[in-house]
Amino acid sequence: MKVLTEYISAYYMDDEDLITGLKQIKEKGLNIIDVLTPFPVHGLDKILGLRRSWLPRVGFIGGAIGAACGFGFQAWVFTKSYPLNIGGKPELSVPSFIPVTFESTVLFAAFAMVFAFLFRSKLGLGAKNKIYDEKITDDRFVVLLDAKDGSDKYINDVKKLLNETGAQIIEIVTK
Repeated sequence: MKVLTEYISAYYMDDEDLITGLKQIKEKGLNIIDVLTPFPVHGLDKILGLRRSWLPRVGFIGGAIGAACGFGFQAWVFTKSYPLNIGGKPELSVPSFIPVTFESTVLFAAFAMVFAFLFRSKLGLGAKNKIYDEKITDDRFVVLLDAKDGSDKYINDVKKLLNETGAQIIEIVTK
């Protein structure tokens, strides 16, 4: 997300008010930069037109790689590198490979999803994310709108619309 220098922030106290307000804002054609919430709000992604996350696919690919690595490593160890005949069982005993294969699947999927999430969210070491307001994640729902040209008429029209949608606090921020 780009760092905003001029924006309008509208604070909602309830997630239901936020959803109805966002629908009205979208109908008027205003440019919504971002919506910040203290917890996930069902249906918000559809209203904002966000695409489905690719994180599950990354988890599946990581898990498949983990399963292949875990099973392949055991197959190599028990058939080529260090074959042992234990109790007359075959060298390639697939049922005994299942626990390690499962655990390596879970491990690789988890690591893949964590790193993909950190990469996608631009988090991690050295991340410099803009905090728009310290109170946002406490108990408020915030809609950030583009201030476009910043003219008084546009700002007043947006303020009026936001008041009609149920916004409790409206701030114009310029930095």
